[in-house]
Amino acid sequence: MAANDGEVLPILAQKHYAQPCAFTPESLLREARRQKRIPPSSTPAICILDPDGDILRSLLAHGEARLEKGWACYHAQFYSFSHGGMEFGIVGCAVGASFATLIAEEMFASSCKPLISVTSSGQIVPVRSPPYFIVIDRALRDEGTNCHYAPPSDYSHADAGLISKLDGAFERFPVPVLTGATWTTDAPFRETQAAIDAMAERNLLAVEMEAAGLYAFARAQQKPVLCFSDVTNQMGRVDGDFEKGEADGSRDALELIVIAADRLRSRVLP
Repeated sequence: MAANDGEVLPILAQKHYAQPCAFTPESLLREARRQKRIPPSSTPAICILDPDGDILRSLLAHGEARLEKGWACYHAQFYSFSHGGMEFGIVGCAVGASFATLIAEEMFASSCKPLISVTSSGQIVPVRSPPYFIVIDRALRDEGTNCHYAPPSDYSHADAGLISKLDGAFERFPVPVLTGATWTTDAPFRETQAAIDAMAERNLLAVEMEAAGLYAFARAQQKPVLCFSDVTNQMGRVDGDFEKGEADGSRDALELIVIAADRLRSRVLP
């Protein structure tokens, strides 16, 4: 894509995808630990990104999550909790691909493996009434962070091996779980009707803000990341929209994560 003056847009220029990064999450965490006098520590092996913050708020309200003071990130608080016989780490309210991917980088630098993200999203193709979940197998790259990790293409793809591990996993889950593609945008209030119609023609099931960036990062850095879309709304175009269900859908989302984590750990954990 070119700018009006015929030159390549800055976001697509000087990327040098094969070269190592000069600034790394390990460096940032090292300096944060030095400044804050925090001793070295690691995350639980299974980490969660909770962009809406509903899961974390519910855990805190029930006294089920504990703040990890060894987390050295400048930008977010990290909590841990146990559920379903597994230990999890979680960061809430990491909204948008740039923030979510920054946190993902730091999680993996702190021994995370794998990372699961569950984000609310707006329905595009009306396959059924919300709420329901989507296992995102690919995401249209309509946000900026993905451009820093991978050369231009239409989609960021999930790891096919991770997707295949979920075959049949949600047959008894009380909320429908589909598999399909989404549209990742970093400008939610620029979702014009013409753009929505174009995405429907591509058979993109929902619109969200993180998956394309997270999957581009995961592919570039060879990290196990799996993104779910919690379809909760029709972008405010109907009365009574944005109803997520009991406890803002947090309990369903957590059980979904536990099922997925149980399936994935045999592939990605030693």
